[in-house]
Amino acid sequence: MWTDRRARVSDGVELFVADKPGHSPLLVIHGGPDWDHTYLRTPLHDLDRRVLLPDLRGCGRSTRGLPSYTWDEAVTDLLALLDALEVPRADVLGFSTGGLIAQRLTLTAPHRVRRLVVASSSVIPLPPDAFAGWTERDRRLAEGADALPPDLTGAEANRARAIAFATCNVWRAESLPDYLDRLSRIAFSGDWSRAWEAGALPPVRVPDAEARLIALGVPILLLHGRQDMTFPAALAEQAAARNPSATAVILDEAGHMAHIDQPGAWLGALSRFLA
Repeated sequence: MWTDRRARVSDGVELFVADKPGHSPLLVIHGGPDWDHTYLRTPLHDLDRRVLLPDLRGCGRSTRGLPSYTWDEAVTDLLALLDALEVPRADVLGFSTGGLIAQRLTLTAPHRVRRLVVASSSVIPLPPDAFAGWTERDRRLAEGADALPPDLTGAEANRARAIAFATCNVWRAESLPDYLDRLSRIAFSGDWSRAWEAGALPPVRVPDAEARLIALGVPILLLHGRQDMTFPAALAEQAAARNPSATAVILDEAGHMAHIDQPGAWLGALSRFLA
């Protein structure tokens, strides 16, 4: 079903992309960012659309070891990918950090985006007290910190962190084995982490993104898990209330990895929005 390929997007940079055939393309931007796209293949393989799932620069099977990592470069890569695949306009889904990159892409090239899906991410910046009083989150974070091996760096640190904090990303105990299996298949990297640790990585969030998206009027789906411990669901509801072009779908019994906790409901909400 998926065709794996490489696309040259600039001198010295190739993006690895999984391409599922179908009509009306959907570009999906993974999170991390030092992850790859593979944890998102399911349930997207059941979506009745063409799905493009690239690894960002420095991630997975795309070009690594580059001298520079910025969010604008990631956006430029993705727009060049659409050009290389002869896709003049697409729907765009960004997951977690990818949701912030997707907003940046939409504001950079609005003529290339038909509809925008911000999944398990946020248009509104996180307030300092976003999770105040949530004792279950505090407990899971403490358990994750206790399980985190010391003295790891780069890709191995990112893998270990993902595993240690797995219960902070999926809410349902029944979802944990599937999630851990997906983590075992990810080709983690450390390129973006090194740029961040060196102080060379600018903020991913566009400062005035919310106001600019409202003015732009692009249809937006804010697709979220009620028990998301990374980006609170309340921010998705607030953003939808303030933007006439936005709709929030909040899935109960779902955490940050809402597509794993509630795959059927997640895919259904996505399909209805893109129809």
